Amino acid sequence: MSKELPQKYELLSGANLAYIGDAYYELQIRKYLLECKITKSNELKNLSVKYVSAHAHHIICEKIKDQFTEHEMEIFKRGRNGAHHNYRKNLNYAEYNDSTGFEAIVGYLFLKQDFERLNEIICLSIKAIEESEQWLYMVKIQ
Repeated sequence: MSKELPQKYELLSGANLAYIGDAYYELQIRKYLLECKITKSNELKNLSVKYVSAHAHHIICEKIKDQFTEHEMEIFKRGRNGAHHNYRKNLNYAEYNDSTGFEAIVGYLFLKQDFERLNEIICLSIKAIEESEQWLYMVKIQ
């Protein structure tokens, strides 16, 4: 059942990179929340959405996009440009594009096995959400 990851991850579509990036990022957020001693299932679910939603990814991109390398920006654009194929009508189009671009970077770094940079991006992402005014508003309405 175990097969090697594609050696040519550079050639994967933005959607493919976003697919794996979405899964990896959500797993890391769930791990982070458990490390924060949040153990109630409902609270975990509600808080994780604040980090992994298209809106959250849009906030992250607005705050850390300038810290992406040139190559990461290329991956971001590849993911963002492929987003319209799976676009859900109930989402803001710009947020959905940013979300897919962000997930593509995470997926690319995961497949490249650049865990140092991946961890840096995830830490920056968590910080961006927790420092945003949107975060403060979301916490107040719980």
